[in-house]
Amino acid sequence: MATRVMRTEEGRVPNIGDVARLAGVSPTTVSFVLNDVVGSGIPESTKRRVRASARELRYRPNATARLLRTNRSHAIGFVTDEIASTPFAGDIIKGAQEAAWEDGKILVIVDTGKKRKIEESAVEMMLERRVEGIIYAAMYHRAVEPPTSCNEVPVVLLDCYSEDGSWASVVPDEVSGGRTATEALLNKGHERVGFINLSPGVPAAIGRLEGYKRALEAHGLAFDGSLVVYGDGTAEAGYECASALLRAPAPPTAIFCGNDQMAMGAYEALRELGLRIPEDVAVVGFDNLELVAAHLRPPLSTVALPHYEMGRWAVEYLIEQAERGRVEPVQHTIDCPYVERGSV
Repeated sequence: MATRVMRTEEGRVPNIGDVARLAGVSPTTVSFVLNDVVGSGIPESTKRRVRASARELRYRPNATARLLRTNRSHAIGFVTDEIASTPFAGDIIKGAQEAAWEDGKILVIVDTGKKRKIEESAVEMMLERRVEGIIYAAMYHRAVEPPTSCNEVPVVLLDCYSEDGSWASVVPDEVSGGRTATEALLNKGHERVGFINLSPGVPAAIGRLEGYKRALEAHGLAFDGSLVVYGDGTAEAGYECASALLRAPAPPTAIFCGNDQMAMGAYEALRELGLRIPEDVAVVGFDNLELVAAHLRPPLSTVALPHYEMGRWAVEYLIEQAERGRVEPVQHTIDCPYVERGSV
């Protein structure tokens, strides 16, 4: 099929007047059609002709001119410490991007590598480009303090929060997640459930321990501190902690691991001791890290962090703020669902 020749002078970027001439309409009509102006009264046949002419000329509206005219950039800033380089990046960005795209917006993403100067510069550049809001995301659930210049636009913190609650935030419901993981084991009849928790003091460790305690209480079981140990989130820590629990005088018949990497280490400890999963000892993880959970043998039952849902909620919240004006900051939590596989 022959390619139609461009109808603009060689080397010149097509403008709205070129589209109007090719379509046989006025530049105003082109503007109304390409900006989807409601109530313009333009016939559908004319709209199709205008859009076909714009495609033929490869015309793109000038975003800068549109920004000056409407004061809307249709862009949302997304600043992360190092999420973009983690296994969870896909789901977080997918959730945010889909919500943004549905509202005709794009994400402007910067991974700062946890460098404060890059972070501050990224926020400044986004503000110069008139982003309509900023998502400030952390690799793991923790307290943060965004650059003060973020205050110029609506902001939501993703998988992090401010100590004083002055910024809107969305985080996993760690307490309900810990309870869900523990109850998956208790509901199978286990009464001695070991817990390999994350490092003490981090929000995830605090919340999941509280959920673990609530599940025991709901099942009429007393909390036994000797069944709780702490690791640094690595497979090696999971191996060492599980080995310690299983060599105790009264070992657990089930283990809740604070993340899937430590569950992988627990699997190795169980194999060395000749114990079968789940026949001898059941195991539940946390995170639903597909590269680990789905490929262990047996596949690991785990609790999923709601990365997609958090990304989507953050964008929807920013859009709502833009439409309604600034509202009181919301501290929102999202449930962590149980993903059953073969280890319980």
